[in-house]
Parts: sequence; C-alpha cells; structure tokens
Amino acid sequence: MTIKFALVFPGQGSQSLGMMAAYGDAAIIRATFDEASTALGRDLWQLVTEGPAEALNQTINTQPLMLTAGVATYRLWREKGGTLPAVMAGHSLGEYAALVAAGVITLADAVPLVELRARGMQEAVAAGEGAMAAVLGLDAAGVIAACEESAQGQVVQAVNFNEPKQTVIAGHKAAVERAAEAVKAKGAKRAVMLPVSAPFHCSLMLPAAEKLRVRLTSVAFSSPQIPVINNVDVMALTDPEAIKSSLVRQAAAPVRWVETMQAMRQMGITQVLECGPGKVLSGLAKRCDDGLTGLAMNDLAGLEAALAAITTE
Repeated sequence: MTIKFALVFPGQGSQSLGMMAAYGDAAIIRATFDEASTALGRDLWQLVTEGPAEALNQTINTQPLMLTAGVATYRLWREKGGTLPAVMAGHSLGEYAALVAAGVITLADAVPLVELRARGMQEAVAAGEGAMAAVLGLDAAGVIAACEESAQGQVVQAVNFNEPKQTVIAGHKAAVERAAEAVKAKGAKRAVMLPVSAPFHCSLMLPAAEKLRVRLTSVAFSSPQIPVINNVDVMALTDPEAIKSSLVRQAAAPVRWVETMQAMRQMGITQVLECGPGKVLSGLAKRCDDGLTGLAMNDLAGLEAALAAITTE
C-alpha cells in the first residue's frame, strides 16, 4: 500500500554551515548547486560548505541557498525512487522550491528571482528599524488583538501562523516590542525576539512585493504538474499568471501554515515529508492537525526512512 503524502519545503531559518554534507556525496546534490551557481554568477557550493556562517545567514545569500537545497533534496528523493507527492507546499521562501519541483519555474530562473526578493526585503526597511518575534502559547486571535492594540500608528502584524499556539509577528521594532509585552498580558507563555534582518511578510514589505511584480513579468511560468498550496490564499492555483500574483502578494502577507496543513489533511494526506535541511515543518505538522505525521528528510537517513514510510507492504 502506498501512503498518500505531501512534500513541504523549508524557508529561511533552517540553514546551517555544511548542511548538505548530511546527504553524503550524492552527485545530483552537487550538480543542482552547480546549476544554481551558474544562474546566479557566484559559487553557492563554496558558501554552503565553507561559509563563513555570517555570510550564510545574510538574507541575500540564505534565500538562494535554501531554495537550491530544497530542490537538490527533491531531486535526490526522486533519484532514489521517491514517488511524486499528491500535493506540495513551501513555507515562505520554500514556496519557490515547491514551484520548481512542480515544474512551474526552472531553477535557473528561480534562483536570481529569490535573490531579488531577498534584496528587496532587505532594502524595504532600514537596518534596526524592523523586528520579528515568535509568540508561544496564545491563539492567533489573541495575537492579532494584541497587535492591533500595540500598533499606535506604526506597523505590527501577525505574519506566520505556524501552529495553533505559535504565531510570529513583524513590523516596526518599537511596535513589535510593545506587542511582545501585550501578548503576555493576554496569556502568552513567551514572546521571543527573532534574529532576523528584516520584518518579513508584514505590510512594510510592499516595496519588495512591487519589485517582484516587475521582475515576474519577464519570467516564464508553466502550469504545475503537481498541485502546490500557496501561503497567501491556501489554494492550489493552476494559472501561471495567478501563481505570479500570489507570489507578489505573499511577500507582504501572512504565511497561513496552519490552514495549509489542515487543507492537506482534508485532501486525505496522512504523511508530511519535509524536503530539505532542518526539521521545523515536520515538527509542526502534527501540531496543526492530529491526523498528520511529519518526517524530516534533513539527511540521508531521514530520506531513506521517508522512502520506507510511504511504501509499506
């Protein structure tokens, strides 16, 4: 019996120096990085293997790196006999890896596109003016209410709905700090400031979204060969122009991950495989819906365990 499964791709935050060594010396991993490096005009393999870590964690490097890592892992999965998933999704930046895997956009086109996205996000808010915080132990409605009370003419918004009791907020630094206190008053266990260089997915990212919109007019998209549930509408779109529009809006709109996982469960998915470095998304799956099991393919052993899990006797 074959299990009905989904593949999900991690975004920024799951990167680490030497992360691809966990997959052994698979030629397809290196070939994928070579392809991406050629498209970008700089050596991503050297960056991921040698660092330095500070460069690896710069948004403008992290986004092309994580995109390439997700696609490389997907190609290794297929090479080792992994079947096509029923549906895919990616968290924030991870959505681009899902779209490459689904045949919507080529890796060669996607890598410079996400570099432009990263640069646009970095430039949208001056260094030190924006912030993000993870709120733990309070439902989304409570977080949204706290943000509304704390804005005081500035921007602070709920931007990543990661699990029912974990929501990330973003906006102007002072407003995020006010909201971090306000959520505690509403019963949150903790509000943790995140070490990020820009307040992703809030309305302050609209200038980045506009840069994406302009660039996307000259990038070829195809209809997906596998459904991809997007972050912004929680829909699997088929029209290439509609997919472009969703990516533009995604840059400055919340990541609706809880609803994405629940939509997968409603499709009959039971297994969610995280395709790429890190294991954040596989951990979130069950917390979003009891009917889901998450497995991380963040190394060769994890990938082989996933292969075994979806094909049972």
